[in-house]
Amino acid sequence: MSLPSRTFTVTRADLVAYAAASGDHNPIHQDEAVATAVGLPGVIAHGMYTMALAARAVADWFPEHEVVSLGCKFTAPVVVPAEGGVEVLVEGQEKPGEDGTTTVALTVTCDGAKVLGVPKAVLRPAGD
Repeated sequence: MSLPSRTFTVTRADLVAYAAASGDHNPIHQDEAVATAVGLPGVIAHGMYTMALAARAVADWFPEHEVVSLGCKFTAPVVVPAEGGVEVLVEGQEKPGEDGTTTVALTVTCDGAKVLGVPKAVLRPAGD
């Protein structure tokens, strides 16, 4: 079953806040000159931040569940402009399991490009 899509707007301020919380202060996530000097198209979001957006969508879709596992591959960067933000779209397909778990196959895109490869979450009802 398809789940309602979730759109998140990512700004440079979000990247600064994530860096402070995670301790990952790599300048490619905050400094345009450094990011382009190493061959990136601009400042990029932390891959784990992008994955956290997918996790937030899953939590919103299934508030009475807990995540057993969540995984993905990082396939493309989320380039965040200096002004405004960029939208990350999270879509999901729910598949109930025979063991009481639910698997959610995710699609996470930015500007039409998949930014996470084979992302999926496995959930179970809270308290089980």
